[in-house]
Amino acid sequence: MSAARLWRAFAAAVLSVTCTTACGVKPLITLPTGQLTPATDGEDAIEQATAACVAVRSMTAEIRLSGRIGGRRARSRLLVGVAAPASAYIEAPAPFGASAFVFAAVDDVATLLLPRDHRMLERGHPSDVLEAIAGVALTPHELRDTLTGCVTGVDGRAAQQSGDRWRVIFGEPRVYLRRSGPSEPWHVGAVVHRGNGRAEWRAEYADIVNGLPRTIRLARAEPSRFDVALALSQVELNVPLGDEVFHPVVPAGYQPITLDQLRASGPLAESSDR
Repeated sequence: MSAARLWRAFAAAVLSVTCTTACGVKPLITLPTGQLTPATDGEDAIEQATAACVAVRSMTAEIRLSGRIGGRRARSRLLVGVAAPASAYIEAPAPFGASAFVFAAVDDVATLLLPRDHRMLERGHPSDVLEAIAGVALTPHELRDTLTGCVTGVDGRAAQQSGDRWRVIFGEPRVYLRRSGPSEPWHVGAVVHRGNGRAEWRAEYADIVNGLPRTIRLARAEPSRFDVALALSQVELNVPLGDEVFHPVVPAGYQPITLDQLRASGPLAESSDR
C-alpha cells in the first residue's frame, strides 16, 4: 500500500478534517512569570500534589482526544492501559470493524498493529512510534506519568512562589503546582518539558478527582506538531494487567511497515520539523 493510501486509511479512522468546533481546545493556561520569591513550603506542596499518583502502579482508562496533530484536526476515542515499571497499551477502536491501530510497549520495545491495512511494526522504540502516530514522543514510563500528572525526582526545596496559588520548581522538567485557594490542596497544574534535545512542550492538568487529573492538555511550542485535549473516563487504578496485554500477537499475513513509512503516512507528514 502506498504512503498516500495508508495515510487516507489512517485518517479515516482517527482524524476528522470536517469535525466541529468540539475539536478545538481552550487557550493554554497563563503560567506565572515575572518576579518570583522563594517558597518555604515547596517540599510539602510537591509531596501533597503527587501523593495520589505515586501510588498508581497501573491504570486503565477511556480517553476522548480532540485538537490538532500535525496541523490536522484530530478526534478519536482511545483505550489506554499503563503499568509500572514501563508498560503501555493504546488502542484506537472504530465504531465498526477493525481498530485503527494497536500500540503496545514494554521498556524500550514497541509493537504497532494497523489491523485495517494488515500492517505491523515490530521492535520499534516506543517514543519514536508514538511520535510518528501522535506527535508526542513518550516512553511507557513517561506516558504513565503524563496520564497521572506525576513528577518525581524534583527538589521542592528549590520551589519559588507566585502568590498563594502557584509554586514553581525549576529544572527539567519545570513543574508548576497549583491550588484554587489558600486552604485547598496542591496539584500539578502544568509540566513544561525542554530536555532530550526536543522542542519545548507542556502538559496541563485540570478536573482533579481524588488527586488525579481527568482533563489533560498536551501542546508543543510549534502548534503544527500537536495540541490536544484528553478527557479521561472509566478510570480504574491498580487493576491487574496481564503480560499478554502488552505483547500482542501479530496475526498471520501482516506485512511490515518501517518507521520512516509510518512517519511519511501519519499525522506529521506535512510537518518539515523532524
